[in-house]
Amino acid sequence: MATEKFVSRHIGPRNGDIKTMLETVGAPSLEALIDETIPSDIRLEKALDLPTALSEYEYFSKIKGIAAKNKVFRTFIGQGYYDTITPAAIQRNVLENPGWYTPYTPYQAEVSQGRLEALLNFQTMILDLTKMELANSSLLDEATAVGESMYMMQALRSRAKKKADANQFFVDKNVFAHTLDVLTTRATPLGIELVVGDFNTFEFTDQVFGAIVQYPASNGSIQDYAGFVERAHQFEALVAVSADLMSLVLLTPPGEWGADIVVGTSQRFGVPMGYGGPHAAYMACREAYKRSIPGRIIGVTKDAQGNNALRLALQTREQHIKREKATSNICTAQALLATMAGFYGVYHGQEGLKRIALHIHSAAGILSEGLKSLGYQQTVENFFDTLQVVIPAGVSVEEIRKAALQAEFNFYYINDTTIGISIDEKISAEELSAVLTIFSKAAGKNEVVVEGIEDKISFDSKYARTSEFLTLDVFKRYRSETALMRYIKSLEKKDIGLNTSMISLGSCTMKLNAAVEMLPISWPEIGGIHPFVPADQALGYKEIIEDLEKWLSVITGFAGCTLQPNSGAAGEYTGLMVIREYHISRGEGHRNVVLIPSSAHGTNPASVTMSGMKVVIVNCDENGNVEFEDLKAKAEKHKDDLCAYMITYPSTHGVFETGIKAMMNLIHENGGQVYMDGANMNAQVGLTNPGTIGADVCHLNLHKTFAIPHGGGGPGVGPIAVAEHLVQFLPSHKFVKTGGENAITAVAAAPFGSASVLPITYGYIAMLGAEGLEQVTKMAILNANYLASSFEKLGFKILYKGAKGRVGHEMIFDCREFNKSVGITDTDIAKRLMDYGFHAPTLSFPVHGTLMVEPTESEPLEEMDRFIEALAKINEEMKEIEDGVADVSDNVLKNAPHTHRVLTADEWNHTYNRQKAAYPLSWVADNKFWPSVARVDDAFGDRNLMCTCAPLEAYMEEHIDVD
Repeated sequence: MATEKFVSRHIGPRNGDIKTMLETVGAPSLEALIDETIPSDIRLEKALDLPTALSEYEYFSKIKGIAAKNKVFRTFIGQGYYDTITPAAIQRNVLENPGWYTPYTPYQAEVSQGRLEALLNFQTMILDLTKMELANSSLLDEATAVGESMYMMQALRSRAKKKADANQFFVDKNVFAHTLDVLTTRATPLGIELVVGDFNTFEFTDQVFGAIVQYPASNGSIQDYAGFVERAHQFEALVAVSADLMSLVLLTPPGEWGADIVVGTSQRFGVPMGYGGPHAAYMACREAYKRSIPGRIIGVTKDAQGNNALRLALQTREQHIKREKATSNICTAQALLATMAGFYGVYHGQEGLKRIALHIHSAAGILSEGLKSLGYQQTVENFFDTLQVVIPAGVSVEEIRKAALQAEFNFYYINDTTIGISIDEKISAEELSAVLTIFSKAAGKNEVVVEGIEDKISFDSKYARTSEFLTLDVFKRYRSETALMRYIKSLEKKDIGLNTSMISLGSCTMKLNAAVEMLPISWPEIGGIHPFVPADQALGYKEIIEDLEKWLSVITGFAGCTLQPNSGAAGEYTGLMVIREYHISRGEGHRNVVLIPSSAHGTNPASVTMSGMKVVIVNCDENGNVEFEDLKAKAEKHKDDLCAYMITYPSTHGVFETGIKAMMNLIHENGGQVYMDGANMNAQVGLTNPGTIGADVCHLNLHKTFAIPHGGGGPGVGPIAVAEHLVQFLPSHKFVKTGGENAITAVAAAPFGSASVLPITYGYIAMLGAEGLEQVTKMAILNANYLASSFEKLGFKILYKGAKGRVGHEMIFDCREFNKSVGITDTDIAKRLMDYGFHAPTLSFPVHGTLMVEPTESEPLEEMDRFIEALAKINEEMKEIEDGVADVSDNVLKNAPHTHRVLTADEWNHTYNRQKAAYPLSWVADNKFWPSVARVDDAFGDRNLMCTCAPLEAYMEEHIDVD
């Protein structure tokens, strides 16, 4: 068969380029470079035991066959997951479009205005439907969002409650079972006592700080919670509501009956079920809680010319800045899925959503009446889409289950006498007829025919929504596909993605997301599966999951793996919870101290805090390495209560530290476990691994090392792999068998987390194989060292290097001297790179005043050379300031980025010409990327917090002052 290896398509530099790059680096061979980079005592002795690599064509055929093993039945299980119709215009132009799935989190606002607007639409939609005052731009899933709301309410306790150490959290018995499971996981290490009961009869005390109710309840019933909320507030307790977003189209929104926080999932707004994810959760709250709400918030501000601009607001709330003081650890959100849900709202508008919601509810009403006429008891009097059906004497649940499966229908079988049925937007009269006929024949009666679905409200009018929503112009304008397509394209053009140019972010590994890996994501066999279907309907997923767990265990050198955590931060938390359970099992539950190097990513200390443990910081030396003597002193000091040591390897500074094995031994000698942060696994795969190094657990960022796209800030997947003694503690799930014999409770809503994106990583590993994965790692290291050597030749100082003068897969170059000599900051350089068509590197992390660069293995030599040339030109521009040729304050760096509005304005009042501003190098003009706004005013945005897509004029009279 005339096929070529996938590795040659994935890796950027050609074979002929390697010699040139090695000459620049000063290494005689690629092997010699690797030997100089990675300590010899941790190198793997043999190749990874993985299947032979497949070609793209072979893989496509294989994944087709695997997907075909999944059975796409019509599923009416509900419980937070519902089939939905993804508008083709959104599927093709967003989900399948690299312009939307390859960009990074929009920290650099000037080159992210499109995604920011799409996410602002999502926030506005959430606020309109919930009638709350402030919303974030997505969380990971509904169950973890409920967990976040619990943390938030605990942090918001009144002084009196804090003094009284109020630690009880009420959970209504009708929340989803998997939500309660995740709440249990979240509450236990923090000493929060969950009190499960009936909201109607629960009596608040001073010990209760918060409560959660489901709306509608898990059994489908619509309840009046207003009195409950009032009772809670009398005792200074807050109330969160887990609300079905589609139901709020017809039902009174929680914000109108006193809720403090509203959370849920936007999955049924056009995002496929995907065997559990990824889906964008949402959170909305009162304006007073703006400093406590987790996740990212899109805000409105102004740019340098006074034009409207969008940005991430209140960024100092993020855990990478607050570290162990963080109240949350939301790192990866679900931006791509929130974008899809937002466009679903834009496309349908108020009238479209009403049509869909009324269709769902009317069908449920017809089904309810039909079942009652057949002699079944429908226990829910007021419902939106979910019925709870009790079968009469003489009818068998097993008989109904058998007939339903034969008709390719899935219901929710609650017990031997009760069945749940949840209706979705795809329901038709023919399907209603088929469902009713199953129940009719089970009762010994005839076939039932439903002629049509007429609009009819079945719940009490007191629950009906009367307020308007989605009244802004953006939700009215784009009804035709042509209009929507052009709107989506207009936003896409404002952003830099990997389809534009290199995104050189250190620590984030913005590598190629190959098209062949992405193709299965849109298939019904992948997207159309409910996470709680019978096991034999998900055999394709079973094969992917089992293979991936095995492959990732081999790659990491560990014995077992779980795919449940749905972000890197969630993986960190899961790993720590597994370690915690291990210590408890040995009668050492008192171990609660975690040692963390000062260079660590901020999610590490945040995860420790969430796990109920204490952070002790270990110092790093001037070369960026952990000070072994300080580590030794602190490990020995805390040997009686040492829980774990968290280490990123290679380090956050981009260096393979030579003393890593000694660190492992030291921690184990003092009774602790070693958690290795897998953020930098792209420099390890095939050459070394955490198991060989001596760690006990690591998480993997599948959205970094293993090619799942970042999607503008998510989806992410953060599985953990563990050593043999920890396998028994891997997390379980209420509905599907997962985890070990002594498993911790669930860490995510779905048993396998964001399952529908797993085929991307599956394809990446299957098509690279052991040899390809090793070559990828070597090229990532070569590309990084090529840039580092080139930067040094320009006079840039590389801050940290390994023992033999090499960097790992990323490097930090110091910009602080430029600030001293010519007043140019790392921010100025980052913004000027946008004029050259590049996304800024990682800014001021982990060292203030620096830029961190990671080229990945996917970037071709010519792109890296363009990046080098751009920095060389920027260096010249700084020299012009130093020599007095350019003005100290009015120069191309201080005014960057330059927009087309500025360049085409009638007036030009700068000391440099337009050509220099817009086209500093000849090749820039060939494919110019125009930042759509000038440098944004962060301070104005934080002082005037505006978080909906209303026109800026709407805020002129009244704004939220956050000072």
